[in-house]
Amino acid sequence: VQLQASGGGLVQAGGSLRLSCAASGRTINDYVMGWFRQAPGKEREFVGVISKTGVMRDYADSVKGRFTISRDNAKNTVYLLMEGLKPEDTAVYYCAAKSPLVTTYQYWGQGTQVTVSS
Repeated sequence: VQLQASGGGLVQAGGSLRLSCAASGRTINDYVMGWFRQAPGKEREFVGVISKTGVMRDYADSVKGRFTISRDNAKNTVYLLMEGLKPEDTAVYYCAAKSPLVTTYQYWGQGTQVTVSS
């Protein structure tokens, strides 16, 4: 499956952005979908995850209550709504997909830059 993340940009602190991750090649119905981010000089970190059906979601503590993951399997797309953005949210954001039977994400998108100004 190929993943294409989009929706990044420059936003002021306190603002909102919605990232999209469009999949092609295969349906995402069978995949757990995750969002990750990597800030300059830092390692990539987990942001959030959503189960195949969307019933189960989990988030990193740093974004809990501000970010929301959703998915539209009919559109083969996953979303990351980011609200209350902070300068420390500045990073390249990546979406990823994996089978629920494995622990390692198998497919990764190319990333979209999010920059939050203070």
